[in-house]
Amino acid sequence: MVVCAGQTFTPELLARIERCVSEEPELSRRALSRRVCEWLDWRDARGRLKQMSCRVALGKLVRRGVLNLPPAKPWAGGAAGVRSQPPRELLGVLHSRLCVSLSALGQIDLVVVGSRHSRAYWLWRTLLEREHYLGAGRPCGAQLRYLVRSEHYGIVGALGFSAAAWRLEARERHIGWSDAARRANLDRVVANSRFLIMAQLQVAHLASHVLALATRRLAADWQARYGIEPLLLESFVERERFAGTSYRAANWVAVGATRGRGRQDRGHRTRLPVKDIYLYPLQRHWRAALCEEPRAAVSAQQRPTQEPPGVVQDWAAEEFGRVQLGDARLEQRAQVIARDFYAKPQAQIAQACGTRAKTKAAYRFFDHPRTTMQALLQPHYEATATRARAAPVVLAVQDTTSLNYDAQPAIERLGPIGTSAERWYGLMVHDTLAFTPAGVPLGLIDVQCWARDPEAFGAKHQRKRRPIELKESHKWLQSIEAAARLQAGAPHTQVVSVGDREADLFELFDRVRSLADAPQLLIRAAQNRTLVTEQAKLWEHLAAQPVVGFQDLKLARRGSRAARTARLAISYARVMLKPPQRLARLAPVRLWALLARELDAPPEAKPLEWVLLTTCEVQSFAQALEKLHWYTQRWGIEVYHRTLKSGCQIETRQLGSADRIQACLAIDLVVAWRILHLTKLGREHPDVPCTVYFRGSAMEGTAHVRAPRCQRAEDTAEPARGHAHGGQPRRIPRTQGRR
Repeated sequence: MVVCAGQTFTPELLARIERCVSEEPELSRRALSRRVCEWLDWRDARGRLKQMSCRVALGKLVRRGVLNLPPAKPWAGGAAGVRSQPPRELLGVLHSRLCVSLSALGQIDLVVVGSRHSRAYWLWRTLLEREHYLGAGRPCGAQLRYLVRSEHYGIVGALGFSAAAWRLEARERHIGWSDAARRANLDRVVANSRFLIMAQLQVAHLASHVLALATRRLAADWQARYGIEPLLLESFVERERFAGTSYRAANWVAVGATRGRGRQDRGHRTRLPVKDIYLYPLQRHWRAALCEEPRAAVSAQQRPTQEPPGVVQDWAAEEFGRVQLGDARLEQRAQVIARDFYAKPQAQIAQACGTRAKTKAAYRFFDHPRTTMQALLQPHYEATATRARAAPVVLAVQDTTSLNYDAQPAIERLGPIGTSAERWYGLMVHDTLAFTPAGVPLGLIDVQCWARDPEAFGAKHQRKRRPIELKESHKWLQSIEAAARLQAGAPHTQVVSVGDREADLFELFDRVRSLADAPQLLIRAAQNRTLVTEQAKLWEHLAAQPVVGFQDLKLARRGSRAARTARLAISYARVMLKPPQRLARLAPVRLWALLARELDAPPEAKPLEWVLLTTCEVQSFAQALEKLHWYTQRWGIEVYHRTLKSGCQIETRQLGSADRIQACLAIDLVVAWRILHLTKLGREHPDVPCTVYFRGSAMEGTAHVRAPRCQRAEDTAEPARGHAHGGQPRRIPRTQGRR
């Protein structure tokens, strides 16, 4: 049994192929590949036989020595396949020199080339064989060809697209591809294998204009022909021959270079010219789609091997399918409960489960000693890491919230959560939620849950004498270590840990520089720390720095505060912070500091002022705005906590003990993330049909249920604009007006 090109060739099938060839000696490879495809039912996304893939597989099997076939007939292409006399459509341009403006050519159109027997194909091959330094070549796999036609001068160029290169180190590194993701999604990358503008034409901007036309229509043409929607284009520019100017002008990005080997160089002996690799994405979220790995097979009963197009994947299996509880029944029950809770997030356990049997099974599940919160969340952490690897920047936002169960005094092992003498009882939760810079939540990477010791209540005045490992503040260090693990598993992603003023801990800054795979830090300062070199205080030093730009921020009405537009002055500086006296043993830390303050606030309003500390470089107004934008995404975790409490009603779960609540909390945390994730995706892609997110009756239910207020809390600020001194206006997200 041999596996080749994704198909399994059994000894019986190999014998059948050899018998067919011996009985019909005149059978061509093309006809043979068609029969083999019919035997295997080997078809593409549109149901057509994959004859080219089969021919490639047959050639590989012959080279491996497991299949005996007569030599293939020589290919009649190349220069020998082109007629000596060029078509009359090309005569006018081949023998004349033209130097005009782009507008003088009239409208430029791309003409799709049909079959090899069409006249358009003859024109395409003739033009490339005569004008391109590589000729027409033999493109591999799927192919699409265009002729470039001018309104006034006829055919002026040609384009060829084909299947992407099998392996490219620079491309894989830029995409962040794993080997599994590359194999699964390589057919969604298309190579621009030929591009020709006739040398006789001296027309400025023509090449970049043609490339722009091609990138706008290729996806639709490719999908119409092959049933596959491409996400990324690649091309290769020989360094010694071309500078790649037209590709850069058309917004293609150079990501590296080849090693000087061709696709047929199996012996690592051929030395070909080195070529620069250019990429052009065709969709906004192309990287996330290309880096999606095939899910590990759970079982045939859990989900089908292939899902219908346009139907949402089984998210519960994605987030809980790899849970390790030591019992397959418990592992299956975790997914069932997650689906039930997600279907009715605001219902009590009995209402969400629907039947008495499922309700009893859920309570037994939460009471089981193996169903701990961390065991249940571990597969979700792994799924989050997979999603994070597809993003260039991930914001690991951490924050603390409390769960109030004071209305259920019978619950065991709770602790005080308030700061007053009333001493409400409940649990403390410190979680870290990963976001993209656009605010899309990718999932949790760390959750800490604990009950405070009632006997230690009121001992806050002793906190400075205790090491941080014995204080609640250690939660920030544990979260930064989780972000470091995420960074280690995603080397092509920049992980930035974001925290509010409570995270302004010198121990946190010191811990980051000791980590092997340290993430970046972005913290809002709460303390006016002493500087080492300037012998000054942090805030006064920042206030003395020159203003590099202004940012207009539209603030929505909030309580008694009226809506207004705040004009923020932006300053930044690189500083070295001196450790506090109780930590004098630690070395100073060097950070970048950013100040955003309102200079002309109304008399009745409190001026806005943010001081941010970051390990990220800030050397321009654009970089300062970027860090300011990143910090505004911290509001997303506040919305997440409101979704958890109001949308999932976690504080009303009646489970009798803190251990059971934590097991239930693990499910609700992921359900709340799922709700917030789909809410954000719906806003990012409003035209996507609801079948992508919901199944069956869920689609009907969403038409009658109004979204909870906690999911719309971030829609209260309007777009704002800012500008540097002498620069152009810039946009920042709406959520910046919330803090």
